[in-house]
Amino acid sequence: MTDTALQANRLRKNALGAGAITFMVVSAAAPLTGVVGALPLAYLLGNGAGVPATFILCTLLMLIFAVGYVAMSRHVTNAGAFYAYCARGLGGNFGGAVSIVAMVSYNAMQIGLLGLLGGAAAGQFASVGINLPWWAWSGIAIAIVGFLGYRQVEVSARILMALVLLEYIIVFIVDFAILSKGGAAGLSFNLFEGAAFQSGSLTAAVLFCLGCFIGIEATTIYSEEARDPQKTIPRATYLSVMVIGMFFLFTAWLILAGAGFDKFAATLKGMQDPTAFVPTIAGNFAPAWVVNLMGWLFITSIFAAVSAFHSYIARYTYVAGREGLLSDSLGVTHPVFQSPYKGSIIQTICAIIVVAIFALLGLDPILNLFTWISQLGTLGVIGMMGMTSLAVIAYFRKHSGGNAFSTFLAPLVAALAMAALFVYIFLNFGDLTGTAGGVLAWVLPALIPVAFIVGMILANNLKSRDAKRFAALGTNL
Repeated sequence: MTDTALQANRLRKNALGAGAITFMVVSAAAPLTGVVGALPLAYLLGNGAGVPATFILCTLLMLIFAVGYVAMSRHVTNAGAFYAYCARGLGGNFGGAVSIVAMVSYNAMQIGLLGLLGGAAAGQFASVGINLPWWAWSGIAIAIVGFLGYRQVEVSARILMALVLLEYIIVFIVDFAILSKGGAAGLSFNLFEGAAFQSGSLTAAVLFCLGCFIGIEATTIYSEEARDPQKTIPRATYLSVMVIGMFFLFTAWLILAGAGFDKFAATLKGMQDPTAFVPTIAGNFAPAWVVNLMGWLFITSIFAAVSAFHSYIARYTYVAGREGLLSDSLGVTHPVFQSPYKGSIIQTICAIIVVAIFALLGLDPILNLFTWISQLGTLGVIGMMGMTSLAVIAYFRKHSGGNAFSTFLAPLVAALAMAALFVYIFLNFGDLTGTAGGVLAWVLPALIPVAFIVGMILANNLKSRDAKRFAALGTNL
């Protein structure tokens, strides 16, 4: 691709500030989806009353990861994010591998969430007399998200800001209602003691809690569109981690207080649907309209996450085409909107195909599509975070800048932690997704190393046909 073509096919500059990027990232973490969907499972399958303390641990872990990530963001400005970091730190072959892993992982996260959205929407709309199958609601979401992705990013940012603000407002209404009434039987800080933290399965709790942070790494995806990216991206990254961490810490503690620290476990075990736990507790403290609105915002929360992940995928596809890993025809932006529209179209088609397959096979949108596919995405993202931490160390061994803590110690701790989590999820994928004993328990997680190998092959092919372009993978634009 010529220099003139590259100039014509760049994302819009100076389009996003730290606030807009933070909202785009926090929307992918889906605050209300985490509260209604992840928290009950963390209580039930994890360490119960120790979940609030677990969020402190996970927030610290993500902050440690962010230290090296932010240090490198000042030197690498590229919408490929993980891919660009690995390309500059570990070399083009690893960059290409991570690029394909990113596309597979974020597609899995987005498509899995489409199953959750379809299932939730079918039930919520049925309550007002609108009866459509789950796949119809998933299809409507695909169409809307595809339209937004095709247009310029500011449209998506404004919509996501409004939805995320509403999510926070409704959860804080419930939180402060519980706080003002002192919970079911008084407030307690014993949940932050070692006994609660070490009860049950700490590992399972960490997995569910860490999943609430998935998406914070995407601040650098918007680096080419950010205003003053060397300042905006670090601010947005740290702000995203702190907002998500403090929000879930505060809410996890108060939901337990609302349920009763000695009763929540029995209440959860008696429910067929764990996602009914938080709305049930909310109904004991907040007005009925709050609970009703929470049901609708649960759907919009998932929609916001679906839209954000769609945006990530479109940009990864665009960068892979622009830099030669995939066809050059994918590395172009829309002549009017300056959006990565071809990546958006491809992701939309992939979503339609996968949702159609699950619908035709009569599989459950939540237990099957969401659980199976989104866990695949989580596995890939954790693996990429580990690789990126290693890339930070390698990059700063070759380039000056930063200090030993931000360029070596913090990234090393993050890399070891992410590697341990990756191995645990890979080996226990069947137990986490309900596919234990079946072929899917190995086939699904194996897609991540397969994607890694495919990316390596594509990078090698680029090196063979255009060594200069290969050497420039992940460079700043």
